[in-house]
Amino acid sequence: MGEHVHIRLKDGMEVSAAGELVETCHCRCGTTWTKTYEVQGREPDTLPGTT
Repeated sequence: MGEHVHIRLKDGMEVSAAGELVETCHCRCGTTWTKTYEVQGREPDTLPGTT
């Protein structure tokens, strides 16, 4: 039981200025992760009446 196993706890998701989806996570030990997802071939969604 001496080995540590990282448990990824989600902090949140946001959209970067470049239009990528950015997911951030952390472990209780202090380790953090950031994963970026590229969104290709789609225009951003808009709400009706906001164009």
